[in-house]
Amino acid sequence: MANINWRTINIDALDPDSPANFDLTSLTPALAPVPTSEVQGLAGQIRQLLRGGDSEGALRGALETAPYGADEKGKEVHLATITEILQSIRQADMTPILSRIYQSEGGTEVLDTLMKYIYRGMSQTSSAPSQKMMSPQPTGFSQIHGRGGGEGGGQAMSVLLSWHEKVIDIAGPGSIVRVMTDRRTV
Repeated sequence: MANINWRTINIDALDPDSPANFDLTSLTPALAPVPTSEVQGLAGQIRQLLRGGDSEGALRGALETAPYGADEKGKEVHLATITEILQSIRQADMTPILSRIYQSEGGTEVLDTLMKYIYRGMSQTSSAPSQKMMSPQPTGFSQIHGRGGGEGGGQAMSVLLSWHEKVIDIAGPGSIVRVMTDRRTV
């Protein structure tokens, strides 16, 4: 009995009400799997709306049908579709479109989904290691830049930041909290 080191015993494992004994899978909602081919078909329909001039309908349709149960490839396809929609909408049209979406039924959830895609797009734009190259400089320091001068990532980030600002203006900072605490990922 004298050889037992009492400080190494995990007392939380002995308590049945302890958070260590809580099944975390019960917090994650059950999502139906969505095949990538279905996401690609949806992307085609949404692009058709965009080509027809209905950018608000395309944005709303893409956000209402977010494929939460898709694999990574499907989620990337949907992210590319939404990014294309966001880049095609003029800055002067952002606030009216977001206001109409927010005031409609389920508008808060739709804008929260948009915020999820904005954050996902920002993480993709800022941390694309395959797109980064390092070039040595005569000074001995290296310069890291993206292919093509690094302009594409900066432009996409600028668009996403503009949308982020407008969503916060319309939906408020609560949207950020709801997005960060939601277990469903886009």
